[in-house]
Amino acid sequence: MQQSISLAEYQQRRQRILDHVSSHADHGVAVIAAASLQTRSRDTEYPFRQNSDFFYLTGFNEPDALLILAPGRAQQVILCCQPSDPAAEVWHGRRLGIDRAVAHLGVDVAHSIEDAEEVLLDVLNQADVVFSSHEDSSLLEQLHDVASALRQAPKQGYVAPSSWQDLSPFMADMRIIKSAAELDLMRAAAAISVAAHKRAMRFTKPGCYEFQVAAELHHEFARQGAHHPAYGSICGGGANACILHYTDNADELHDGDLILIDAGAEYQGYAGDITRTFPVNGRFSEAQAALYNVVLKAQLAALAAVTPGSSMPQATQAMALALTEGLVELGLLAGTPAQLVAEGAYKAFMIHGLGHWLGLDVHDVGTYSAAGKNRPFEPGMVLTIEPGVYIPHGMAGVDKKWHGLGIRIEDDVIVTATGHENMTAAAPKTVAEIETWMQG
Repeated sequence: MQQSISLAEYQQRRQRILDHVSSHADHGVAVIAAASLQTRSRDTEYPFRQNSDFFYLTGFNEPDALLILAPGRAQQVILCCQPSDPAAEVWHGRRLGIDRAVAHLGVDVAHSIEDAEEVLLDVLNQADVVFSSHEDSSLLEQLHDVASALRQAPKQGYVAPSSWQDLSPFMADMRIIKSAAELDLMRAAAAISVAAHKRAMRFTKPGCYEFQVAAELHHEFARQGAHHPAYGSICGGGANACILHYTDNADELHDGDLILIDAGAEYQGYAGDITRTFPVNGRFSEAQAALYNVVLKAQLAALAAVTPGSSMPQATQAMALALTEGLVELGLLAGTPAQLVAEGAYKAFMIHGLGHWLGLDVHDVGTYSAAGKNRPFEPGMVLTIEPGVYIPHGMAGVDKKWHGLGIRIEDDVIVTATGHENMTAAAPKTVAEIETWMQG
């Protein structure tokens, strides 16, 4: 699995930003910052994760860098990055360096990040609009400091920017439609995630621990070239499955319980995100199978609604009706399904949304509505579909035979021209598929 994004595609993405800036300002400048290393304690840092927008525009995976896009200048694409430093690289790893950045990243010119203030003073001077992420407070502070310095030196011909615009919404609209190369990387992330879930299913048995199951997942991720999980892996046995973001993964797994695994690999920056729920001992009880099939039916109904022109609320409505019908059949809800859906009665058992966009971030950027209307699905969008039912111990008005059951089923799908592609369908999902796979 050695797919990657081409240099030409990164350059095309940057050109879209240049065109956007040009169309909204006479002398605009866009600035996007890389992430910095985050200290864990003393001289130890957390594993580095690049800022997703910066990575999307550069493919550059080093900390402490700036990408400056200045249309109309002789050198429109400017990078400030860490210079080569043999003494530092012995301790912290190799750097691309300034001299190689131009050829490797396809930028027009590169400078040392140590000279970033001088570069910004030059580029922002007499710019009328500065485009940057308004969520990046440290970058905004740096840019406003430069603007303040420009205001204090009018006799030197300096003129500070007159307005600021948030670049994030435009970046989100770019990122929400995946290119063919991105989809190939996401298929690879999905395939690695599927393999890990299948491995975890085969490994799980009464008496093992949740953290051991997580280790099997992470081993398979790393073995196939995904160096990190896309998010904190959830391996919740028994009632722990009712904790939506359970990541302690500390408890022993017991005969007769279910385990809910929500985990995905990050491959070349792109996230997989799968949830499967299955019996620790390899066999569903009658009650477990009945409730599981209700959730599965609801997921299949939602998946069928993922087509171009549909929307997340429409898929949610299809899921809600199927889920409510199943809950009525099991006696967990009473009434007419259509009326119960209108009342939102199923939300007592499913307290989260149906799914989310997926990409460089596991909860990827992009709105779900625009101008008061639901955003329609378009080919190239990628999302998760993940209904669930959670019945914690002590839930009032519910027969005790259901207490402690948490079930979620999640797949990653691409919206296509004719419907959708389920990238994670190979992870066993029906009761029969799960039981057959677990028995080897």
